[in-house]
Amino acid sequence: MHDFHYKGDELFCEEVAIQHIVEQVGTPCYIYSHRTLIRHFHAFDEAFHDIPHLIAYAMKANSNIAVLKLLAKEGSGADIVSGGELFRALKAGVPSDKIVFAGVGKSPKEIRYALESNILMFNVESPGELLQIDEVARTMNVRARVALRINPDIDPQTHPYISTGLKKSKFGIASDQALKEFELASQLAHIDVIGVHCHIGSQLTKVAPFVDAIKKVLHLIQTLKSQGMDIRYMNIGGGLGITYSEETPPHPKELAAAISPLLQTISCQIIMEPGRSIVGNAGILVTRVLYNKEGTNKQFVIVDAAMNDLLRPSLYDAHHDIQPVLKNESAPVNTVDVVGPICESGDFLAKDRKMPQPQSGDLLAVMSAGAYGFTMASNYNSRPKTPEVLVKDHHMMVIRERESYEDLIRGESIPEIFE
Repeated sequence: MHDFHYKGDELFCEEVAIQHIVEQVGTPCYIYSHRTLIRHFHAFDEAFHDIPHLIAYAMKANSNIAVLKLLAKEGSGADIVSGGELFRALKAGVPSDKIVFAGVGKSPKEIRYALESNILMFNVESPGELLQIDEVARTMNVRARVALRINPDIDPQTHPYISTGLKKSKFGIASDQALKEFELASQLAHIDVIGVHCHIGSQLTKVAPFVDAIKKVLHLIQTLKSQGMDIRYMNIGGGLGITYSEETPPHPKELAAAISPLLQTISCQIIMEPGRSIVGNAGILVTRVLYNKEGTNKQFVIVDAAMNDLLRPSLYDAHHDIQPVLKNESAPVNTVDVVGPICESGDFLAKDRKMPQPQSGDLLAVMSAGAYGFTMASNYNSRPKTPEVLVKDHHMMVIRERESYEDLIRGESIPEIFE
């Protein structure tokens, strides 16, 4: 559920007309609904109200500091995967003791920054990383709190690029190696082993893979506790999907109903890392039609947004619904490719999409673009990045200015030898 809706023939975000926002900031632009973000966060928080838990929002989905601040005020922590994300989280006011650091390639510099910031824990993904964290902690004369990420070899039944819990994945420690790695970790002088982490993938639309993975992790935790390890946290990851087109992912209440009986058998605080399911349907990308082009076998709608603004269609062949900002009931319905200005054949927002034929100057809303939209954007073809706008009730707030051409060359210089 989201708060983008039509009043008559005009699309609104909450109580603000999309066309009004575009008049202020231009196109392309990202627009987020404050009301939707709050509601989606509380859907998780309330679903697990009877279990001690921490929601560590997966900020890779959308890392704008205004979004982070909004969620932190509601009680959220952050799941981070880089030093830059840690910087953003702290700047937004996320408490350091609610931050968990995941990712397979943490550098010594990032590890030191996280230890200096006194984050809750690292989610460790390999023996080499574990030894590196221990070494950095030794040089700082501190102890690092860690959870080991276990790869349970569970098929999440999602896109292969966002499946993370299979044996062939780069993520986590194989479940048959887990006991050995926990034993190693418990013997390191500057490591405190406090948790077990498991995350099997993204955009999951079924509960069963969650249940299967949690059963495996619970068995491991029981074994570790029987050996005297003080496992206090069980991180169940995130990955709950959203509706992009015809998907019917479970509501957080359905997920909680399926896994809470399992989680209540273990005396651990639960950490969960939702990202897409909080922000995905809370945002749209608005673009303006530049031209219509009649190809030999295709009709093309050329717009001013491109793969550098929203990469998911090009990268994953992902579907995003596209809706007119102003409905035109008399427009003929045609099958078109919606494409951008980038000089790549892979630059498209939709292929073979049946839709009312837009005209030059019309505004289109690319739906479900709040997650992995701006965070995956680039300056390819030297295109300035879009602005981001947050809407609350009747108010719009620019939470990121549009980049200028000068921004594109900030930090660059021409050596004197070329003068």
